[in-house]
Amino acid sequence: MSTVEPSPTSVPEPASWHAWREARRQRVTGPQGDLALVQTTWLPDGAEPDLEQVLVGQPASVTATAVHRKDIDTGAPEHGYRLWDAESPANRSYDGTPVFPYDPAWRIEARFTPAEPGRTIPYEHLRDAAGSTRDLVVPGDITATIDGREYRLSAFDDDGTLLLVFGDPTNRSTDDAERTYGTGRFLFVERPEGSSTGEESAVVLDFNHAFVPPCGFSDQYNCPLPPAQNRLHVPVHAGERYVAHRG
Repeated sequence: MSTVEPSPTSVPEPASWHAWREARRQRVTGPQGDLALVQTTWLPDGAEPDLEQVLVGQPASVTATAVHRKDIDTGAPEHGYRLWDAESPANRSYDGTPVFPYDPAWRIEARFTPAEPGRTIPYEHLRDAAGSTRDLVVPGDITATIDGREYRLSAFDDDGTLLLVFGDPTNRSTDDAERTYGTGRFLFVERPEGSSTGEESAVVLDFNHAFVPPCGFSDQYNCPLPPAQNRLHVPVHAGERYVAHRG
């Protein structure tokens, strides 16, 4: 299989990449970080969570937050709560998130083309019934050439930033030297400001900042899976790989 040609091993790692790695470590290990999520409960129709009540009897290390979504069949609002434990077994056994060496060859220039407002694309989610999808708003398309092949990628809006959910052959690899999280990885892409529908703008896909999705840290998350157009033919040897635990 052809691959993106790696840069020389002597290429220095930028300080911003090290800062990103430290920020990721703090995010996943925090009191309400990905490793701390121990319970997600959805309530019956019309019910809303009483966060003080759900904390009764819980240890001091546990906090609660409200969560909501739309019913996958009816679109009706659903409410629930999450419990976070700063001393969760996952947090205590966490042994880091291995990464590939920094490689500037995986910093790829691309183009973003805004779509009409409200355009959606169906995404399967890890813990939904097989074949069911949830429509997520995709504000535009990202066109990129990777290893000689042009892709038209779909990224949805995540609080103003584009979130690309992508897959590649490393997800299925049995080689410990290259394997990554099995269902795919995430990548934030800075969204251009002020562009109008159909007008192209330059963006950068820096796969050195690809990261393991929240469901790789806790089975209480329900992550979107890469749609067909976001599955790359070439192994992406960049970014976070998987979550490591002692024992």
